[in-house]
Amino acid sequence: MLCLTAGFVNASGFLGFFVLTTNITGHAALLAVKITEGDLRAVRMVALWLVLFLSGAFCSSLYISKTNAYTLPILAEIVILALVGYFGHTFDKSVVKTEYFAGSLLFAMGMQNALVSMISGSVVRTTHLTGMFTDLGIDLAAAFMKFPRVRKKILLRCTIILFFLLGGIIGGFAFLRFSYHCFYIAGGVLIIAMFYDFFRVNMRLLKKRWTTH
Repeated sequence: MLCLTAGFVNASGFLGFFVLTTNITGHAALLAVKITEGDLRAVRMVALWLVLFLSGAFCSSLYISKTNAYTLPILAEIVILALVGYFGHTFDKSVVKTEYFAGSLLFAMGMQNALVSMISGSVVRTTHLTGMFTDLGIDLAAAFMKFPRVRKKILLRCTIILFFLLGGIIGGFAFLRFSYHCFYIAGGVLIIAMFYDFFRVNMRLLKKRWTTH
């Protein structure tokens, strides 16, 4: 679900604000190009995006490390998506509005990426696919060499890639249909994910109590 959300936000964010909101590698390359071109306004804007993604990851990780809870970062991401959906129609392609809207989505994606990374022990990233395709290539090579216990890893990589791409397709169609209000859909997916996790944990606790008695 989180991979689906990331793909959704990346595609709809690009259509809405002309910025890929999960592509930090691309933004770093863009920053280097703008520095060489001497475009200081663009340098400031792209540098701000990098800092906001980093800040999102920092805030999410700090909260989770202190509380061992994941609810607040997801709620913060839902609020950001709702605000972008509500105020998105005011986007006028100006530098200031681009900074605000794209920066908000980058901060949210930084929070989500750090959250999933901490949950999975740095095994899973949901907002980009470069590392995932690399890991999939490694796992496929291991499977070709008939190394044991790689099927589950391959399935995990393929699931993440599939849902990211699926989220991008849905996000693209949703933006064309609902414009900036489509970000409400991404927030709704996160709400479903949060409640699913809540009930799953409680069911496990209930099952544990029954087995102990």
